[in-house]
Amino acid sequence: MPKNLFSRYIWILDTIKRYGRIKRDELNRLWMLSPHSNGEPMARRTFYNYRVAIEELFKISIECDSTTFEYYLADSDEHSQSVTDWMVNSMTMSDMLNGARDISNRIFIDDIPSARTHLSTIIKSIKDSNPVMFSYQPYNRLNPVDGIILEPYFLKLFRQRWYVTGYVSADDKIKTYALDRMLQVKVMREQFEMPADFDPAEFISDAFGIVFTQGEVKQVAIKTDIRQAKYFRALPLHHSQREITNDTYSIFYFKLKLTPDFVQELLSYGPRVTVLSPPELKAMMVDNLTQALDNYR
Repeated sequence: MPKNLFSRYIWILDTIKRYGRIKRDELNRLWMLSPHSNGEPMARRTFYNYRVAIEELFKISIECDSTTFEYYLADSDEHSQSVTDWMVNSMTMSDMLNGARDISNRIFIDDIPSARTHLSTIIKSIKDSNPVMFSYQPYNRLNPVDGIILEPYFLKLFRQRWYVTGYVSADDKIKTYALDRMLQVKVMREQFEMPADFDPAEFISDAFGIVFTQGEVKQVAIKTDIRQAKYFRALPLHHSQREITNDTYSIFYFKLKLTPDFVQELLSYGPRVTVLSPPELKAMMVDNLTQALDNYR
Protein backbone atom coordinates (compact mmCIF):
# COMPACT_ATOMS: atom_id res chain seq x y z
CA MET A 1 0.00 0.00 0.00
CA PRO A 2 1.41 3.44 -0.92
CA LYS A 3 2.52 5.35 2.18
CA ASN A 4 0.51 8.46 1.29
CA LEU A 5 -2.67 6.38 0.89
CA PHE A 6 -2.26 4.92 4.38
CA SER A 7 -1.73 8.44 5.73
CA ARG A 8 -4.99 9.54 4.13
CA TYR A 9 -6.89 6.76 5.87
CA ILE A 10 -5.39 7.81 9.18
CA TRP A 11 -6.26 11.47 8.54
CA ILE A 12 -9.91 10.62 7.83
CA LEU A 13 -10.19 8.43 10.93
CA ASP A 14 -8.52 10.98 13.18
CA THR A 15 -10.59 13.89 11.86
CA ILE A 16 -13.94 12.14 12.28
CA LYS A 17 -12.88 10.88 15.72
CA ARG A 18 -11.94 14.40 16.88
CA TYR A 19 -15.15 16.00 15.62
CA GLY A 20 -17.40 13.12 16.70
CA ARG A 21 -19.86 13.83 13.91
CA ILE A 22 -19.08 15.82 10.77
CA LYS A 23 -20.84 16.65 7.51
CA ARG A 24 -19.33 15.84 4.18
CA ASP A 25 -18.85 19.51 3.21
CA GLU A 26 -16.97 20.28 6.43
CA LEU A 27 -14.84 17.17 6.08
CA ASN A 28 -14.02 18.18 2.52
CA ARG A 29 -13.11 21.71 3.63
CA LEU A 30 -10.69 20.35 6.20
CA TRP A 31 -9.36 17.88 3.65
CA MET A 32 -8.48 20.70 1.24
CA LEU A 33 -6.51 22.39 4.04
CA SER A 34 -4.60 19.20 4.86
CA PRO A 35 -1.23 18.25 3.32
CA HIS A 36 -2.84 15.18 1.70
CA SER A 37 -5.10 16.99 -0.77
CA ASN A 38 -2.80 19.22 -2.83
CA GLY A 39 -5.59 21.75 -2.45
CA GLU A 40 -8.07 19.60 -4.35
CA PRO A 41 -11.45 18.36 -3.04
CA MET A 42 -12.06 14.69 -2.32
CA ALA A 43 -14.41 13.15 -4.84
CA ARG A 44 -17.42 11.32 -3.41
CA ARG A 45 -16.36 8.10 -5.10
CA THR A 46 -12.88 8.45 -3.60
CA PHE A 47 -14.35 9.00 -0.13
CA TYR A 48 -16.52 5.90 -0.54
CA ASN A 49 -13.48 3.82 -1.56
CA TYR A 50 -11.54 5.15 1.43
CA ARG A 51 -14.39 4.18 3.79
CA VAL A 52 -14.45 0.64 2.41
CA ALA A 53 -10.66 0.34 2.70
CA ILE A 54 -10.68 1.64 6.28
CA GLU A 55 -13.28 -0.92 7.31
CA GLU A 56 -11.35 -3.74 5.65
CA LEU A 57 -7.99 -2.73 7.10
CA PHE A 58 -8.89 -1.51 10.58
CA LYS A 59 -12.34 -3.04 11.17
CA ILE A 60 -13.65 0.47 11.87
CA SER A 61 -16.93 1.42 10.20
CA ILE A 62 -17.65 5.01 9.16
CA GLU A 63 -21.42 5.45 9.18
CA CYS A 64 -23.66 8.25 7.86
CA ASP A 65 -26.69 9.60 9.74
CA SER A 66 -29.41 9.82 7.08
CA THR A 67 -31.30 12.53 9.01
CA THR A 68 -28.38 14.94 9.52
CA PHE A 69 -26.03 13.68 6.78
CA GLU A 70 -23.21 13.55 9.34
CA TYR A 71 -20.46 10.96 9.30
CA TYR A 72 -19.30 9.24 12.51
CA LEU A 73 -17.42 6.19 13.70
CA ALA A 74 -19.84 3.36 14.46
CA ASP A 75 -20.45 2.71 18.14
CA SER A 76 -19.15 -0.41 19.81
CA ASP A 77 -18.94 -1.69 23.35
CA GLU A 78 -16.76 0.25 25.79
CA HIS A 79 -13.78 -2.06 25.54
CA SER A 80 -13.87 -2.27 21.74
CA GLN A 81 -14.15 1.51 21.62
CA SER A 82 -11.06 1.89 23.80
CA VAL A 83 -9.12 -0.43 21.49
CA THR A 84 -10.32 1.54 18.46
CA ASP A 85 -9.28 4.81 20.10
CA TRP A 86 -5.87 3.36 20.90
CA MET A 87 -5.42 2.14 17.33
CA VAL A 88 -6.40 5.48 15.81
CA ASN A 89 -4.20 7.41 18.25
CA SER A 90 -1.25 5.10 17.60
CA MET A 91 -1.62 5.31 13.83
CA THR A 92 -2.01 9.08 13.97
CA MET A 93 1.09 9.41 16.12
CA SER A 94 3.05 7.11 13.82
CA ASP A 95 2.01 9.17 10.80
CA MET A 96 3.00 12.42 12.51
CA LEU A 97 6.40 11.03 13.51
CA ASN A 98 7.03 9.78 9.98
CA GLY A 99 6.54 13.35 8.82
CA ALA A 100 8.97 14.66 11.42
CA ARG A 101 12.07 12.64 10.57
CA ASP A 102 14.05 15.83 9.94
CA ILE A 103 13.82 16.60 13.67
CA SER A 104 14.02 13.00 14.89
CA ASN A 105 17.06 13.87 17.02
CA ARG A 106 14.76 16.11 19.07
CA ILE A 107 11.94 13.59 19.66
CA PHE A 108 12.23 10.98 22.42
CA ILE A 109 9.84 8.08 22.90
CA ASP A 110 9.69 4.99 25.12
CA ASP A 111 10.75 1.76 23.47
CA ILE A 112 8.38 -1.23 23.47
CA PRO A 113 10.69 -4.18 22.65
CA SER A 114 7.93 -6.76 23.09
CA ALA A 115 6.04 -5.25 20.14
CA ARG A 116 8.89 -6.32 17.86
CA THR A 117 9.48 -9.81 19.20
CA HIS A 118 6.35 -11.96 19.15
CA LEU A 119 3.32 -9.67 19.05
CA SER A 120 2.21 -10.53 15.52
CA THR A 121 2.67 -14.25 16.21
CA ILE A 122 0.56 -14.16 19.37
CA ILE A 123 -2.16 -12.08 17.70
CA LYS A 124 -2.41 -14.63 14.91
CA SER A 125 -2.54 -17.54 17.37
CA ILE A 126 -5.38 -15.85 19.26
CA LYS A 127 -7.32 -15.20 16.06
CA ASP A 128 -6.83 -18.76 14.80
CA SER A 129 -7.24 -20.44 18.24
CA ASN A 130 -3.89 -22.19 17.99
CA PRO A 131 -1.80 -22.92 21.10
CA VAL A 132 1.79 -21.66 21.18
CA MET A 133 4.87 -23.50 22.45
CA PHE A 134 7.82 -21.52 23.75
CA SER A 135 10.66 -21.28 26.23
CA TYR A 136 10.46 -18.61 28.91
CA GLN A 137 13.28 -16.71 30.62
CA PRO A 138 11.93 -15.14 33.82
CA TYR A 139 14.14 -12.68 35.65
CA ASN A 140 14.31 -14.88 38.75
CA ARG A 141 15.80 -17.93 36.96
CA LEU A 142 19.23 -18.49 35.46
CA ASN A 143 18.01 -20.93 32.81
CA PRO A 144 14.85 -20.68 30.70
CA VAL A 145 11.83 -22.91 31.25
CA ASP A 146 11.36 -25.01 28.11
CA GLY A 147 8.31 -26.58 26.48
CA ILE A 148 5.58 -24.29 27.80
CA ILE A 149 2.33 -24.77 25.87
CA LEU A 150 -0.12 -21.90 26.22
CA GLU A 151 -3.65 -21.46 24.93
CA PRO A 152 -3.62 -17.65 24.54
CA TYR A 153 -6.80 -15.91 25.65
CA PHE A 154 -5.92 -12.21 25.49
CA LEU A 155 -3.16 -9.58 25.28
CA LYS A 156 -2.53 -6.58 27.49
CA LEU A 157 -0.11 -3.66 27.15
CA PHE A 158 1.20 -2.47 30.52
CA ARG A 159 4.15 -0.25 31.34
CA GLN A 160 5.54 -0.37 27.81
CA ARG A 161 5.45 -4.17 27.68
CA TRP A 162 3.06 -6.60 26.03
CA TYR A 163 1.76 -9.56 28.05
CA VAL A 164 -0.24 -12.60 26.96
CA THR A 165 -2.57 -14.45 29.31
CA GLY A 166 -3.97 -17.91 28.71
CA TYR A 167 -4.41 -21.46 29.92
CA VAL A 168 -1.47 -23.78 30.60
CA SER A 169 -2.87 -27.32 30.70
CA ALA A 170 0.29 -28.80 32.27
CA ASP A 171 -0.30 -26.67 35.37
CA ASP A 172 -4.09 -26.46 35.00
CA LYS A 173 -3.79 -22.70 35.54
CA ILE A 174 -4.32 -19.42 33.77
CA LYS A 175 -0.94 -17.70 33.54
CA THR A 176 0.53 -14.48 32.17
CA TYR A 177 3.80 -14.13 30.25
CA ALA A 178 5.79 -11.12 29.05
CA LEU A 179 6.33 -11.34 25.31
CA ASP A 180 9.90 -10.03 25.49
CA ARG A 181 10.88 -12.92 27.83
CA MET A 182 9.54 -15.58 25.45
CA LEU A 183 12.00 -17.56 23.31
CA GLN A 184 11.60 -19.86 20.30
CA VAL A 185 7.88 -19.24 19.94
CA LYS A 186 6.12 -21.78 17.73
CA VAL A 187 2.46 -21.76 16.73
CA MET A 188 1.02 -25.27 16.97
CA ARG A 189 -1.39 -26.86 14.49
CA GLU A 190 -3.87 -28.01 17.12
CA GLN A 191 -6.81 -25.81 18.00
CA PHE A 192 -8.36 -24.91 21.33
CA GLU A 193 -11.60 -23.35 22.50
CA MET A 194 -11.64 -20.59 25.05
CA PRO A 195 -14.29 -21.48 27.70
CA ALA A 196 -17.65 -19.92 26.85
CA ASP A 197 -17.96 -18.52 30.36
CA PHE A 198 -14.52 -16.86 30.31
CA ASP A 199 -14.77 -13.08 29.90
CA PRO A 200 -11.33 -11.40 29.55
CA ALA A 201 -12.70 -7.97 30.52
CA GLU A 202 -14.24 -9.39 33.68
CA PHE A 203 -11.12 -11.43 34.44
CA ILE A 204 -8.92 -8.32 34.59
CA SER A 205 -11.50 -5.87 35.96
CA ASP A 206 -10.27 -6.09 39.57
CA ALA A 207 -6.57 -5.98 38.74
CA PHE A 208 -4.31 -2.93 38.55
CA GLY A 209 -1.69 -4.25 36.16
CA ILE A 210 -0.88 -7.75 34.95
CA VAL A 211 -1.19 -9.77 38.16
CA PHE A 212 -4.68 -11.20 37.74
CA THR A 213 -4.81 -14.35 39.86
CA GLN A 214 -3.27 -13.11 43.13
CA GLY A 215 -4.54 -10.97 45.97
CA GLU A 216 -7.99 -10.27 47.34
CA VAL A 217 -10.40 -7.62 46.12
CA LYS A 218 -10.54 -4.83 48.69
CA GLN A 219 -11.99 -1.36 49.08
CA VAL A 220 -8.97 0.94 48.95
CA ALA A 221 -8.77 4.56 50.11
CA ILE A 222 -5.72 6.76 49.55
CA LYS A 223 -5.12 10.39 50.43
CA THR A 224 -3.25 12.70 48.06
CA ASP A 225 -2.21 16.33 48.00
CA ILE A 226 -3.95 18.71 45.61
CA ARG A 227 -1.26 18.50 42.93
CA GLN A 228 -1.18 14.70 42.82
CA ALA A 229 -4.98 14.61 42.70
CA LYS A 230 -4.86 16.48 39.38
CA TYR A 231 -2.66 13.75 37.89
CA PHE A 232 -5.03 11.02 39.09
CA ARG A 233 -7.97 12.86 37.54
CA ALA A 234 -6.16 13.17 34.22
CA LEU A 235 -4.91 9.56 34.25
CA PRO A 236 -6.96 7.36 36.63
CA LEU A 237 -5.16 4.47 38.29
CA HIS A 238 -8.13 2.13 37.80
CA HIS A 239 -11.59 2.17 36.24
CA SER A 240 -13.17 1.92 39.71
CA GLN A 241 -11.59 5.20 40.81
CA ARG A 242 -13.79 7.82 42.47
CA GLU A 243 -12.80 10.95 44.35
CA ILE A 244 -13.93 13.05 47.29
CA THR A 245 -12.30 16.47 47.30
CA ASN A 246 -11.37 18.71 50.20
CA ASP A 247 -9.74 22.14 50.40
CA THR A 248 -6.20 20.85 50.89
CA TYR A 249 -6.36 17.21 49.82
CA SER A 250 -8.37 14.54 48.01
CA ILE A 251 -9.32 10.99 48.93
CA PHE A 252 -9.49 8.45 46.13
CA TYR A 253 -11.41 5.20 46.42
CA PHE A 254 -10.82 2.02 44.45
CA LYS A 255 -12.09 -1.54 44.36
CA LEU A 256 -9.27 -3.84 43.30
CA LYS A 257 -6.87 -6.59 44.25
CA LEU A 258 -3.94 -5.93 46.57
CA THR A 259 -1.21 -7.10 44.21
CA PRO A 260 2.56 -6.43 44.22
CA ASP A 261 2.36 -4.25 41.10
CA PHE A 262 -0.30 -2.04 42.73
CA VAL A 263 1.85 -1.66 45.85
CA GLN A 264 4.84 -0.69 43.70
CA GLU A 265 2.70 1.87 41.90
CA LEU A 266 1.67 3.52 45.18
CA LEU A 267 5.26 3.48 46.46
CA SER A 268 6.39 5.34 43.34
CA TYR A 269 4.44 8.43 44.45
CA GLY A 270 6.41 8.77 47.67
CA PRO A 271 4.98 11.11 50.34
CA ARG A 272 2.36 12.51 47.94
CA VAL A 273 0.18 9.44 48.58
CA THR A 274 -0.92 7.97 51.92
CA VAL A 275 -2.88 4.72 52.20
CA LEU A 276 -5.84 5.09 54.57
CA SER A 277 -7.34 1.63 54.17
CA PRO A 278 -7.47 -1.34 54.20
CA PRO A 279 -5.06 -2.24 57.02
CA GLU A 280 -3.48 -5.00 54.92
CA LEU A 281 -2.42 -2.52 52.26
CA LYS A 282 -1.04 -0.11 54.87
CA ALA A 283 1.02 -2.96 56.30
CA MET A 284 2.36 -3.85 52.83
CA MET A 285 3.37 -0.23 52.27
CA VAL A 286 5.07 0.07 55.65
CA ASP A 287 6.93 -3.22 55.14
CA ASN A 288 8.28 -2.11 51.74
CA LEU A 289 9.24 1.33 53.03
CA THR A 290 10.98 -0.18 56.07
CA GLN A 291 12.99 -2.57 53.92
CA ALA A 292 13.98 0.29 51.62
CA LEU A 293 15.06 2.41 54.60
CA ASP A 294 17.10 -0.49 55.99
CA ASN A 295 19.19 -0.41 52.82
CA TYR A 296 20.48 3.04 53.81
CA ARG A 297 21.16 2.31 57.49
